[in-house]
Amino acid sequence: MQCRVADPASTTVADGKEAHGPRVCDDMTVEVALAVMAGARVEYLTVCDGDDQSTGSITLARLAVLRASSTYTDRVRLRDVLGSRLRPVPVRG
Repeated sequence: MQCRVADPASTTVADGKEAHGPRVCDDMTVEVALAVMAGARVEYLTVCDGDDQSTGSITLARLAVLRASSTYTDRVRLRDVLGSRLRPVPVRG
């Protein structure tokens, strides 16, 4: 697998569609994704599968809500979040 974080300034236009945010692998954990977002100073990431095909995007806000929820563990991967297997439960309080 050769997914890598791209420089956010190097987004390109392909097939008439603008690329969004740094591209990361879907097997990345939420913790690492949050660190990448902080380091790149971006609000979203483009998530790719093992073939480097985009499977969606994820926002900092969505990951922050998930991280604060009772369903979160440090083993949650981006593919789990995009696959809607995990739905954040709001923390009251």
